[in-house]
Amino acid sequence: MIAFASFAQPPQDAIFPRHHPDVVDDMDVDLGEDDFERGYQRLTCPGEPITSSQAFMRGHGTYVDNEEVIASVAGTIERVNKLVTVRAVRSRYNPEVGDLVVGRITEVQPRRWKVDANSRQDAVLMLSSVNLPGGVQRRKLESDELQMRTFFEDGDLLVAEVQAFFADGAMSLHTRSLRYGKLRNGQLVTVPPALIRRLKSHFISLPCGVDLILGLNGYIWVSKHMSQSQQEGDAFDGEAVYSNRNDEIDGATRIAISRVSNIIRVFGAHFIPLTDTLLLEAYEWAVEQEGDVRDLLQEDVGDALVATVTAHN
Repeated sequence: MIAFASFAQPPQDAIFPRHHPDVVDDMDVDLGEDDFERGYQRLTCPGEPITSSQAFMRGHGTYVDNEEVIASVAGTIERVNKLVTVRAVRSRYNPEVGDLVVGRITEVQPRRWKVDANSRQDAVLMLSSVNLPGGVQRRKLESDELQMRTFFEDGDLLVAEVQAFFADGAMSLHTRSLRYGKLRNGQLVTVPPALIRRLKSHFISLPCGVDLILGLNGYIWVSKHMSQSQQEGDAFDGEAVYSNRNDEIDGATRIAISRVSNIIRVFGAHFIPLTDTLLLEAYEWAVEQEGDVRDLLQEDVGDALVATVTAHN
């Protein structure tokens, strides 16, 4: 025979501590206006109270419960006037108009291309938003639509700028610039978008003969150096601007591209924001070690690289 034992219900006003009373509960520490004035910043976890909803407005990454602004994602707390937001540590790219992005063509559709830009949904590159071979300025015709795969096809990499947004939130890209368009002579490296800071120019040329394109979506293109005259010449060359063939790259340049790419991977693994000075210092340190390029991906070598570079900054 099975017997069921009943237990008395606790009183409604009973308070049960989550741990020993002597331990300070960090979750109960909320932020006041004085903390924000001092530039107070810290990491927060989902469900952690941040501040009072009567004094501040909730932004992205937060919600209101019992007159408190509570974090809904793990990240850093940011404030703009009375608006409190939580910037997630790891998240998809959140585009803004004017952002420089590196993407990959995923599909060719009528009068448009679908582009993977590491966002919540694929971006759209309209046929009317690209330059014609030779820099011809005219309205796109039906014949241009039939030749869309000669411009971009599935798998092609490109650099573009966010032009606008559609009603469903998808971003519209354009490549109407001599510096935008199809990418060649390099390799793609992916890092979390939070590591890419907004700079005056996201086109960086390192002294080692390597060019970088830092896409704000976390896609970084590492390629051999091209002078301004070469870029302008290719832009007006009808065959070179949309060519799928890489140029001849010597062995020293290949090693430099691989070394810079591995340095970026190490920084991404250690969650270090990327800057041109930081990359240059890391490259010089890697050259001084006189080791193989693949050694940078070893854990001990990567830790030594990060410790050396961060100690100087």
